[in-house]
Amino acid sequence: MHITKDRNPYPFLVFNLVLILFFSILNQDCQAQLKAIKGETAYPFLLNLPEGEATTKQPILIFLHGRSLSGTNLDRVKRYGVLYAMDKGQEVPGIIIAPQSRGGWDPDKVMEIVDYVIEHYNADADRVYVCGMSMGGYGTMDVAGKYPDRIAAAVAICGGGSVKYADNLSQVPLWVQHGNRDRAVPMSESKKIVNAIKKADPDADVTLTIIPGGTHGSVENLFHKDEIYNWLFKHNRKGT
Repeated sequence: MHITKDRNPYPFLVFNLVLILFFSILNQDCQAQLKAIKGETAYPFLLNLPEGEATTKQPILIFLHGRSLSGTNLDRVKRYGVLYAMDKGQEVPGIIIAPQSRGGWDPDKVMEIVDYVIEHYNADADRVYVCGMSMGGYGTMDVAGKYPDRIAAAVAICGGGSVKYADNLSQVPLWVQHGNRDRAVPMSESKKIVNAIKKADPDADVTLTIIPGGTHGSVENLFHKDEIYNWLFKHNRKGT
């Protein structure tokens, strides 16, 4: 009678271990694109760079968080917004900046980060975009309002803005979005700043989108869709 010996499982175990190690290293390389920058600028920030060596200058997208993510734990800024959407599979090109404030946004400090990134990375100064929600929506308007000559386009979600910047904001392509069931920041805040911009310049490139049934939290899903990114990145500071 012929007896078949069991195959030695050792080579298969080694092969599986090699595969696990390979994919672990590959995943670490991808995650290594996300950097925490602290002590270089007034706001600490997370920086996500495109994978590989970029041969052309990359656009910059700044995400400004709402009040709930304020503090000193930089990892909190990954809880919603652009980086959170990217972690869930949303593709966003370019260099992503996600700073953290301790409450409120200072446009000078935000632009300090932009200058730092332009100085140290292969970034395109003509394609700087800013977006945010809630307190970050107000911050978005303040950054674009104080630096209209440096922002190519902006998206403000469930926020508002200071009417003192209306003239300057009329120079920046803006997409303002707000849910009609927002109980934290009423949609009248977005309507007020948009009306002020249109009063300053009836031909201003500003769009107000009211989201039926949108609450203060549910509108976060806008960061998980292509629309706002496609709209932002079609603009540049030169207007082409």
